[in-house]
Amino acid sequence: MAETYPSPRFGAPRESKSPANPGSGLVRMLDIVTASHARAVGFLVLCALLLFLPGFFTIPPIDRDEARFAQATKQMVESGDYVDIRFQEDVRYKKPVGIYWLQSATVEAASMLKLPKAELRIWVYRLPSLMGAIGAVLMTYWAALGFVTRRAAVLAALMMCASVLLGVEARLAKTDAMLLLCVVAAMGAMARAYLSWQRAEDETHPPWSWPAIFWTALAVGVLIKGPLILMFAGLTIVALAIQDRDASWLWKLRPVWGLMWMLVLVLPWFVAIFWRAGETFFADSVGGDMLSKLGAQESHGAPPGLYLALFWITFWPGAPLAAMAAPAVWRARREPGAQFLLAWLIPSWIVFEAVLTKLPHYVLPLYPAIAILTAGAVERRVLSRSWLMRGSAWWFAIPAAASIIAVVGSVILTRQPAFVAWPFIAASLIFGLFAWWLYDNNRAERSLLNALVAALMLAVTVYGIVLPSLTPLFPSIEIARALRNVTCVGPKAAAAGYHEPSLVFLVGTRTLLTDGSGAADFLRQGSCRFALIEQRSERSFVQRAEAIGLRYKVGARIDGYNFSQGRAISISIFRSEGTE
Repeated sequence: MAETYPSPRFGAPRESKSPANPGSGLVRMLDIVTASHARAVGFLVLCALLLFLPGFFTIPPIDRDEARFAQATKQMVESGDYVDIRFQEDVRYKKPVGIYWLQSATVEAASMLKLPKAELRIWVYRLPSLMGAIGAVLMTYWAALGFVTRRAAVLAALMMCASVLLGVEARLAKTDAMLLLCVVAAMGAMARAYLSWQRAEDETHPPWSWPAIFWTALAVGVLIKGPLILMFAGLTIVALAIQDRDASWLWKLRPVWGLMWMLVLVLPWFVAIFWRAGETFFADSVGGDMLSKLGAQESHGAPPGLYLALFWITFWPGAPLAAMAAPAVWRARREPGAQFLLAWLIPSWIVFEAVLTKLPHYVLPLYPAIAILTAGAVERRVLSRSWLMRGSAWWFAIPAAASIIAVVGSVILTRQPAFVAWPFIAASLIFGLFAWWLYDNNRAERSLLNALVAALMLAVTVYGIVLPSLTPLFPSIEIARALRNVTCVGPKAAAAGYHEPSLVFLVGTRTLLTDGSGAADFLRQGSCRFALIEQRSERSFVQRAEAIGLRYKVGARIDGYNFSQGRAISISIFRSEGTE
C-alpha cells in the first residue's frame, strides 16, 4: 500500500538515535534494560512482582465476588466434580468454568506440595490472577512491539503494570486479570496481521503463529468470562472494515482453521454442562448475567461518563500522560497503527459507557491500547504543551490523597496511625513531587519513571501495610479464628444476619445461612454447634430459643464493619449447652 503519512509513525517502528533524558538515573536504568528483549522481559517481571506482591498474601478474602469464586472452587475440589459450579447448594452459572479450573489447579498443586490448609488460604486462589496480571504486562510489551520501539513498548508495559486497576485485579481471585491476558494476546496477534496487510508484507505465506495465538486466546477468554472477549475483537474488526472498506486482512488469521480450533477447545465443557444442567446454565449466564447488565444489575447502575471520570484514578500514574498524548493521537488517527489501537479502544468504550451496569474493571481490557498510544506519543515527543500539562500535578495529588485516606482510615478503624507505613508514604510523596516538578515534554520518561516509583511505594503502603491491618473490615477472619479455638471436634455453625461469602469460605461449606429463628433451631440439634448472630437478628433468636426451651451459652462478641452493606455490625457467638 502507498505510504501517505511521513515516518516515524504508529505501525512503523524505529529505534531511537540517542537516549532520551540524559542525566537521569532512572532513565539510564531504562537504557540498560531495553538493550535486549531478555533484559526487558526480566525487568518487567521484576517490576510486576514488586508492584503486585504487597498485600497479596496478607489481605483477607474480599467480599463478595472474590469469596464467591474461591468458595465455588473449594467446593469443586472437595467434591471432585470439575464440571458443575456451585456455591453451597446453589448453582453458580454466571461465568464459565475456566477460572475455577485454574484456581482448582493451584489448590491441588499447593496440597501436593504439603502446604498446610491450602484450601483455606485465599492467596492460593489468587495465584491465577497474579499470573494473569504478569502475563498481561508481558503481552502488552509484546503487542506494543508491533507499533513502537522496544523502549516505548517497555514504557507501555510499565504503565499497565503500575495502573491502579490492574494492581487491584492482580490481588483478587476472580476472572478479570486472566481475561485481560487473553484480550491483549488476541489483539496483539490481530494487530500484527492488520499491520502486515497495511505494509503489504508476506502476502503469500503469512505465519501460523498469529492465528494460533489469536484463536487460542479467544477460546481461553470464552472459557474464562464468556463471549465478552468476542465483543472486543468483533468491534475492532468492524471499525477497521468500515474505515478501510476492506477486511481481506482477516484471511491472515486463518479463520476457517481458527474457528475449528476454537470450537475444539470450548465445546467439550459447554456440552458437558448442558448435559448436566440443560438450559439452566445458558439462561443464568447469558440471560441472568450478561443481558441483565443492560439494566442496572445489583445496584451498579450509573450514567454515561463514569468510566472517563474513574480513568484518572484507575489508570494512574499513566493517566496524566494519556491526556497529554490525546491531541497527537487524534492527529495520527488515520495512520495504520493508531487506527488499529483506536478501533480497539473507542467502540468498546462507547458500549460500556452506554450500558447501565457499570463496574470499574469492565474497561480494563481497553487500557493496553491507551498505554501503547501514550508510549508512542512519549517516544515521538509530541505530548501536548497546552493546559493539559497541568495534569502532571496528578502524579503528586494521588499519593497525597491516598496517604491521607490510608492514615485516617487506620486511625478510625483501629485507633492506630500506621506508623510503619509513614516512610513509604514519604517516599511516594517525594517521587510523586519529583514527577510533577521535573516534568517537561522532552523529559516525560523521567517523570513517568518517578511516578512509577511513587506507585510502588503507594502499593506497599496501602496493600502491604494498611489494608491487612484493618481487621474490623474482615469480621469473617475473627469468627473463623474463634471457631478454630474450640475444644470440641467438628464444630458446625449457623449464621443469622451476616451471610457474606467469606464466612462460608473460612468457616466451612456446610455453614447454614439462616435467620435468628433458624439459628435457634439449628443450635438445638446437638452439641458442638455455634450460632453466629448479628445484632439485628438477636431478638428473633432469643424469642425462638425461649419458645423451644433452648439452653445455650454466650461466647465472644465480634464488632466490625460490613463494607459490602456499608454499615457497622456486631456478631455474637452462641454455643449449644455443653459445648466448649
